[in-house]
Amino acid sequence: MFMTGATPATGWARSLGGSTGAGSGVEMIGEPMSRSQFLAALIVVGALGALVVARVQSGAEAGAGSDQEAAAEAASEPKPITGGEQAAVGATPPAPQTTTLVVAEPPPILEDKPALTDLDGWLQTEATSLDDFSGQVRIVEFWTFGCFNCKNRLPYTQEIYRRWQPEGLEIIAVHAPEFDYEKDPEAVAAAAADLGVVWPIALDTNKTNFRAWQGSRRFWPRTYVLDQEGRVRYDHIGEGDYDGLETTVAQLITNGP
Repeated sequence: MFMTGATPATGWARSLGGSTGAGSGVEMIGEPMSRSQFLAALIVVGALGALVVARVQSGAEAGAGSDQEAAAEAASEPKPITGGEQAAVGATPPAPQTTTLVVAEPPPILEDKPALTDLDGWLQTEATSLDDFSGQVRIVEFWTFGCFNCKNRLPYTQEIYRRWQPEGLEIIAVHAPEFDYEKDPEAVAAAAADLGVVWPIALDTNKTNFRAWQGSRRFWPRTYVLDQEGRVRYDHIGEGDYDGLETTVAQLITNGP
């Protein structure tokens, strides 16, 4: 602390925690300072303080300037544009991607099959021969109405028929009974109505064509696709491969045999 009064300031003081004289609680350090020296010291301290403040402000302004320059540089750099952002900024959209339709290979020619012979008649058609459907793509499917696997195929076959019958597809369901109760033509007709079989049915009661077409290994169901010239282009045993069946039909109808 500074002591003021009738005499000049007497210097810095520090606490001793004890007494050095009557009424005294501090000890004086150094020589007494004149008033002019004291004022000069104040001027120096003030100048130093002003210099420190100026440096601090200058540094802050420089930092702010560098931040502004960095922001300006970042704004000037090109920014990648994606999605809906393009329309918002008016950027030139990229060239549209072109999709090349890959046309599947034509289905292979497997073999020629014999005509349907020695039939007991037809249901749901005026046809009397397989040749009556010449020029059309035909699904020929051997089935019997009591066959569980045959019935499982029906929803898929019905969907293919719905889509492709207007384009020229025909289905011939060759009914080859496994059991005696399946031999009755009226039972076949009733089952067809119940199951939603709406395409022509050839009655192969004695399984003559069932054996001729399939040889020594015979199955219910077995599905063939004949092209417009009567050649076999698809052969599948049992359930499944519905996409393969429809692809074959579509290829033949769209591109010809």
